[in-house]
Amino acid sequence: MSATRLKPDVPFVHPNCEITDATFGRYVEIGRGSRLAHCELDDYSYCDRYADIANASIGKFSNIAAFVRIGATDHPMDKASLHHFHYRSADYFEDATHDEVWFDHRRSRRTVIGHDTWLGHGAQVRPDVTIGHGAVVAGGAIVTKDVPPYMIVAGIPAVPLRPRFTSSVADRLMALAWWDWPHDRLRGALDDIRTLSAEEFLERYEGTV
Repeated sequence: MSATRLKPDVPFVHPNCEITDATFGRYVEIGRGSRLAHCELDDYSYCDRYADIANASIGKFSNIAAFVRIGATDHPMDKASLHHFHYRSADYFEDATHDEVWFDHRRSRRTVIGHDTWLGHGAQVRPDVTIGHGAVVAGGAIVTKDVPPYMIVAGIPAVPLRPRFTSSVADRLMALAWWDWPHDRLRGALDDIRTLSAEEFLERYEGTV
């Protein structure tokens, strides 16, 4: 997505983004026109164009495609009206204030995206949902329930298609936690990441320091 080498401590934010109360790790990239609010993106994670991310904690090496929406905010279905005039009230009435209790409630409903995840084009992940490490969300899917690590899900609502790896390989990858390696070690393993299968990679690096 980027046209230049990413810098470790300066996020690469493309034009026309709206960013409110967001924190970024190292080597983070934010695609053109994206909107982020009350969220964190950890090291090496990126989102492509026009992503909309709110009230979310995103791990390392997350791959977020264009037009993905994470943590879409709800309207109050149990009230007399769905419309936001009764919590964005200061926009409509000179003598009214916004309902900060409602906004605090919405921000408390965190979406969690694990390390080394892939969210396909136009996918949606609802509030209070956790996407496990290594999981894949197919393009256009709407995720309403937690997704286990290394599971591939698709559909509306999203359902499991198949695991990426056997449970043994998935557990070993979780234990290896290569996403926590220092930048220099990742560079040293780059050729192996490019060429080895997951099983071969584990055999080479399990037990190493």
